[in-house]
Amino acid sequence: MRQRYSREISTAAALLILLVILAFAAPAFFRLTNLRELLINNAAMLVVAIGMTLVILAGHIDISIGSQFAIASVITGVLAKEGLPVPMAALGGVLSAGMLGGINGALVAGLGIPSIVVTLASMIGLRNCLRWVTEGRWVQELPLSFQWAGLGQRGGEALILFTAALVFAAFTWASVNLQVMRLLYATGASPEAARLAGIRPPRIFFSVFVAMGLLTGLAAALNAIRFSEVQGNAGVGLEMQAIAAVVVGGASITGGRATMAGTLLGVLLLAVIGPALTFAGISAFWEKAIQGSIILAAVLMDARGKRRMHGAA
Repeated sequence: MRQRYSREISTAAALLILLVILAFAAPAFFRLTNLRELLINNAAMLVVAIGMTLVILAGHIDISIGSQFAIASVITGVLAKEGLPVPMAALGGVLSAGMLGGINGALVAGLGIPSIVVTLASMIGLRNCLRWVTEGRWVQELPLSFQWAGLGQRGGEALILFTAALVFAAFTWASVNLQVMRLLYATGASPEAARLAGIRPPRIFFSVFVAMGLLTGLAAALNAIRFSEVQGNAGVGLEMQAIAAVVVGGASITGGRATMAGTLLGVLLLAVIGPALTFAGISAFWEKAIQGSIILAAVLMDARGKRRMHGAA
């Protein structure tokens, strides 16, 4: 078991070491207000990372989620501005992102186009379409009931954290108890073997992209209600953060291996790295370089593991 979860254990150890260093070098990091803000800032990230875990488990990638996030955010804001209750406006944003995820899934599963190509085109196309429609303007003059869903800051923060925790708990339970997750693991490990076993990989691929879209839309709604205005450029760089969090949590970038616990650890580790750099007086621009290095290291580790397996065979 220790070997099976070695990457998750390594991530947990790295997080613990970083926290210990911060305890001595920057004890102000552990102030309650700072920790609460850290959790609120990364609750939506956890929801997105769970969706990315499903996509990577299937052996695919989705780099369009930042654009989906922006569109869902704007749609949520526009619907709320038009007078819809906040839950209905949020549902509109969630469904819009789910539809965009479904389009990606249809192209990948139905036409067999590589997911990196499909989602790269989606990322660019959707972002530019949104910029053209909104002309770069934010959604303003939102009703007072929009920010924090009308619950006040403490109530809104509790809603965001509870929703993220509920999503994490649901998918953690599903990954252990539902057959569809076992089919996903099998398909990601070997689509051809899964097909010979009677599984239909295209259905699995389509489903994970739809789930990715829905979770991205939910994350966009959770993020949007924190503010009195909705940014039209939200979600820039979100795909890099999500992929880095999933792979640092132990997922195989080629599919078939990931855990929700590992994803949570990855999100927490990356969430701490940014503030740690700030407390250490290091430029925040290094955070993106660290994320890129993590993804590159994961790819190299997967390639090395495959060579070992082929050598053993």
